[in-house]
Amino acid sequence: MFSTFFNATPADPKTPNFHPVSGFEAKTSDLFGALEPKDLEWTCASGFVTETQIFYNFLEDETMIMCQVIHSSIGMWYPTIQFTCKIYNPKTGETIWRSINVTNFVTSPAGLDKRSSKADQFSITCKPSSDPSYPEKYVINANLSDDLQLSLDVSRPASVPGFKVGKGSKGGFSYFGADLDKPEGYVVHRFWPRTVVSGHIIHKGQARTVKGVGMLVHAIQGMRPNLVASRWNFAHFQSNAHGGVSAIQMEFTTLDTHGRYGAGSGGVVVNVGSLVLGGKLAVVTAETKWPDEVPEESSPVMSRATHLGPVHDPDTGYKLPTALDFRWAGPSILPASQGTVSASLYVDVGNPSAPKGLIEKVDVLAEIPYVIKTMVNYVAGTKPYIYQWQNHVKLILRGPDSIIPGLSEGLEIEGVLYNEASFIS
Repeated sequence: MFSTFFNATPADPKTPNFHPVSGFEAKTSDLFGALEPKDLEWTCASGFVTETQIFYNFLEDETMIMCQVIHSSIGMWYPTIQFTCKIYNPKTGETIWRSINVTNFVTSPAGLDKRSSKADQFSITCKPSSDPSYPEKYVINANLSDDLQLSLDVSRPASVPGFKVGKGSKGGFSYFGADLDKPEGYVVHRFWPRTVVSGHIIHKGQARTVKGVGMLVHAIQGMRPNLVASRWNFAHFQSNAHGGVSAIQMEFTTLDTHGRYGAGSGGVVVNVGSLVLGGKLAVVTAETKWPDEVPEESSPVMSRATHLGPVHDPDTGYKLPTALDFRWAGPSILPASQGTVSASLYVDVGNPSAPKGLIEKVDVLAEIPYVIKTMVNYVAGTKPYIYQWQNHVKLILRGPDSIIPGLSEGLEIEGVLYNEASFIS
């Protein structure tokens, strides 16, 4: 698949060489693609492919728990598989972090399909639930060190189906390269936008009961990470108001190499997201921002993350936002509640000398395995960083009253936002 890295340049150098999943946002009826079981299966593809399954959770006391499995293929090398876990308590500021290379990793353990995986250090099994209100769930068991063990059930509510942007087998995909039949690479995301988590954690011999809400994303980068994007934004908002509200976004910006007019026309912003309102998946959003266009302020479909007041961060050398603005808009996918729904939230993250809600500045090259760092060969002179924040925010909503009473007049929903800003180059 990736031999096209070395193919000759197309006859017309202005041929589009990037095809975003959000490029058809005008076809609003095609935005929601229901997930099939196969969509969440591990592909474990060869070549330069990074595949990940991430569970984000907020507990009742707002502690954030992130569990992630990363499968990294580097050419002909044997893949590296990591299990990472971050537990952050915003009240105490304590962060627990584990990142381990696992052994004997397999998918489709006995009696299960490829949505499940296991290794010597963990198992994540996807199975039907006996509760019709939560028809399927993941069971996570992990022994990450002598002083940290996890046992979690992550369940999907029946009223919140998993989704991808676009229908069919190619739903969710953005493709790199001029030839769609033989792409240079791809990016794909599949989501459970609101989940319920229960279980327990044992840390330093002390057991803690876990109860909360969250989300799941299964993502694949079918190309070297430094060639996929220069920037990423991610937002994960959850609230228990009105039977459950969530707002999520995943956004990336291509390098100059990939755009609508071939090499040199890149810097394309691709954003996908969703809104869960009243405990139901109500809206799926997607938007493309081309470098030569100014987005409409009143677009009927909107999915945007904007950095505000950027300032230089001497620790990393990047322009760090002092605030971020996230926006969503799109048609309701609820048959009994037709109409347009819009949402926005603003978060103040402070500045490098006085941050607000900053969990960590993650030095990416310090975290990934040495062989990946060497073989991927990140752009010389750059040092990728991920900024992670967690804050209280208000989600501003407007839409049909049949979704939530009073929505047509506008509602402010208080909740917790975890967001990331990643700088790759």
